[in-house]
Amino acid sequence: MGNSLVPLSSSRKLLARAALVDLHEPSRNLLSECFRQFGIDAVSMNSEHAARLAKEKFEACVVRVGSHAEGVLASVRGSRSNNRMVVYGLGGSVKEAMKLSKYGLNAVFQEPLERPTALKLVKATQMLVLHEFRRYVRIPVMTEVSITAGKAHFSATSVEVSSGGMSLKTAEDVSPGQPLEVSFSLLTLPRIWVRGHVSWNKPAQKTFGVRFDSRDERRLRIKEWVDSYLES
Repeated sequence: MGNSLVPLSSSRKLLARAALVDLHEPSRNLLSECFRQFGIDAVSMNSEHAARLAKEKFEACVVRVGSHAEGVLASVRGSRSNNRMVVYGLGGSVKEAMKLSKYGLNAVFQEPLERPTALKLVKATQMLVLHEFRRYVRIPVMTEVSITAGKAHFSATSVEVSSGGMSLKTAEDVSPGQPLEVSFSLLTLPRIWVRGHVSWNKPAQKTFGVRFDSRDERRLRIKEWVDSYLES
């Protein structure tokens, strides 16, 4: 099966470490297997010991979305060695995840945790975790995006952002070619407004893509942010 986990050879070197914070044993075991398949070692800890994240080098972190998550992520982003790590949330509602967006939450594992979808998410983000930046120019990151399309105003959640555009999720109807303006902020990027148009949409998945207007010089700030994020 394409989504089955292939046992990692004991001789294969683990290239990165991911901290699993406050995860229950079933989730911890499943995610450990998923990460290990891509050469990423999983280290379990609870939020009381998350100070390790400010002292030891980790390339990724999975934290349960909830009351302890903000303190953990504040420690992560305040660390000189780990402030660029890939951060995953586990569970929680979209509203709860959005409260953590100021910490640059990259992606969320949904609960109940299922092996195929968990493996798919790890596979989609592994290049960032392993610092293979030249092969990955889109940054998975969740933040609230305000959209103006003509007289309509609505919100969406970002999925990925690049220097040329972004993908988003919303229940609103959009059409390819539709002009709009998006407004959002990122971890180290203050709120920005930039014009663009809908480049594609997948109504069944409630996702669509935006291509930034090449004539809008404000998009250069996004490019600078992406370049800075991908610096090793």
